[in-house]
Parts: sequence; structure tokens; C-alpha cells
Amino acid sequence: MSEVHAARRARLRDRCAANGASAALVTRPANIRYLTGCAPQGAALLIGPDDDALVHLTPPQDDRDEPLPGDLRAVVLTTPDGDAAVAAADLAREHHADSLAVEEHHLTVTRHRAISSVVGALPLSDLGGAVEQLRLVKDEHEIANLRIAAEIADQALGELLESILVGRTERHLALELERRLVDHGAEGPAFRTSVGTGPNSGAPRHVPTDRRVEEGDFLTVRLGARYRGYRCEVGRTFVIGTAPAAWQIDLYELVFAAQRAGREALAPGVACRDVDHATRSPLTAAGHAEGLAQWSGHGVGLEIDEDPRLSPAAMGKLDACVPVTVEPGVHLPGRGGVRIDDTLVVRPLADGGPELLTITTKELLAL
Repeated sequence: MSEVHAARRARLRDRCAANGASAALVTRPANIRYLTGCAPQGAALLIGPDDDALVHLTPPQDDRDEPLPGDLRAVVLTTPDGDAAVAAADLAREHHADSLAVEEHHLTVTRHRAISSVVGALPLSDLGGAVEQLRLVKDEHEIANLRIAAEIADQALGELLESILVGRTERHLALELERRLVDHGAEGPAFRTSVGTGPNSGAPRHVPTDRRVEEGDFLTVRLGARYRGYRCEVGRTFVIGTAPAAWQIDLYELVFAAQRAGREALAPGVACRDVDHATRSPLTAAGHAEGLAQWSGHGVGLEIDEDPRLSPAAMGKLDACVPVTVEPGVHLPGRGGVRIDDTLVVRPLADGGPELLTITTKELLAL
């Protein structure tokens, strides 16, 4: 993998040179990990015209991190209260960089001022989202990690569905799911697991409560696994204990149709807003426009909410090998609702179309 990370840094170096910056300072942890294979806490990465340096307080401690590439210089700060970004900026000055691009969207005002104070006359510019743009299209190694993360999430969810659910609290079920993720090889959850029952089901970003599962409830689960830094997402809705009521069947079929339309719209060259429109339209036509989420999906990778956004105002088009979620949902206040959420990789039709990573059944089961 060292060659892969070196190639990524070379692409960033070329992009900086094209914009007139001879060096770049990367401070966002996910971006550092993408470029080096590891991201020690508080680290900063200096991309120089000739060599690169990772500045950090202590050596990487996580055995799951890739070892530092041989062509990447490690600089360990000698004082525990040192700032790696400031130290890296000082290195750029010492090595006579002509200019330094920084991630202004990640730096605080105080930290930016500290960097400015050490570089003296060295011009600072904004690196912007250059690394995030490089991260957008995943290579097959990254997709393999996402595929394993999805398998782990599916395993954890599948085991939960085989257990007794009535009488257990949302909070307890969420904790059990997160334990099962780790048991199956995840580094941890990709985000805080959401379990909603009864009137809480289908609510976006629901935080689990002490409400207990009752017969006849909708049960909505949203979880994800983190594997070697890469994060996936899966969400499903089920009925507890009895055959679903007519209104539950109708609502489920509506959301399922919306999710299927969104999945089928995924293809290289398709506008992100068109995928959102395909997903949103069935729900809007059925009278559920109010209360829908701002987006119907998003990118995933080293972070759970990455570009691209699948929203009405989204700009740009999808590329091949971009992993995204499609996650429509409808919540009826006081009654509950349905969410169906998958992680897929955009693939051309010649390669079989979008690759579904999360394969837990989307049939409306009575558990």
C-alpha cells in the first residue's frame, strides 16, 4: 500500500503545483489517513516539493494502521503540548517553500494565526477540498474494505433479527448491535447506531431511548461498521410480532419503491440531483414532501458523510467507483415510519450496474 499512498500524495503535489503552491499542509484526519495509511491523533502532514513529512506527538499506536511508507519522513514532537500543524508549517519555511496551501476549512482561526506567525513572509493559500476531491472516486482496495464493512453490518443485523425483541429497549438493541459489529471484526460502529420503535420508527437521526419494543410496532434500525477506517451504512424496517397492518404495508411499499428508483438511477454521468429526484418523487407524489430529509443519499468512505450529496440542490455528476447511500424514509408523527438504506458502488451498466454492498433482505418481515 505504500506505493498507493505515495501515488496519492504525488497527485496532490501536482495539483498544488498547478495552483502555484509548492507545499501543502494537511490537517484533517481522514485526509491524512488517505494520504499515508495512518492518522495519529493531532498529526499534520506536510507535502513538500521534494519530500513529505508526517508530524505527530507519538508514533502510531493502532496495529490496524498501515506502516508509514518508507519515503515519508516521520517527525515526532518533543513537547506534549506542541501543535503538529504549526511545527509542519515551520518545516515548510525551513525548507524554503515558495508558498504553503492549508486546509482552511479544517483550521480554527487561532490555529491559522499560529501558522501565519511561524511562516513569516511565506505566502499562505487555501488548499480547499483538494484531498476530498481525490478521495471521491475509490480504488478497488478501498471498495474491498467497504465491502467487508458491509458484510459485517449485515451479519450483525441478521443475528439481531433472530433474537427475541419484544420487551427490549431501543438503547439496549443499539448497544447489542454495536457489540456484534466488533465481534465480527469491525473496528467499531461507523456512526452512532439508531434503533427506533413504534412512534419513533422511521425518524431520521433518531437517538435510541428507553422505549420498549411492543407487538405491532414498526422497528427501524440504521447501523454501519468501520473496517480499516472505511465506513458503510445499512438501514431496514420490520414489523414486530404480528402480520403488518394495512397502513404499514402501504407505507413500506411506498418507501421501497422510492428506494428502488434511487438505486436504479445510479450510473456514471448521472447528475446527483437527478438521483435525488428519482428517489424523492414517489414520496412527494404520495403527499409526503413535508418532513423529507434534505438529501436522499450521500457518499461514504473514510467518513460516513462524504461527497457527493444526493440532494435537490446538488451540483455535479456521479463517477464510476463512487460509493453512495440511497436512504429514503417517511415518518408519520405519532405513528412511526419506514426507512430503507443501502450502500452501493456506482458502476457502468456494462459492468452490471450499481453494486449493492448491503444485502440484508428488504422484504417486510414480521419478527
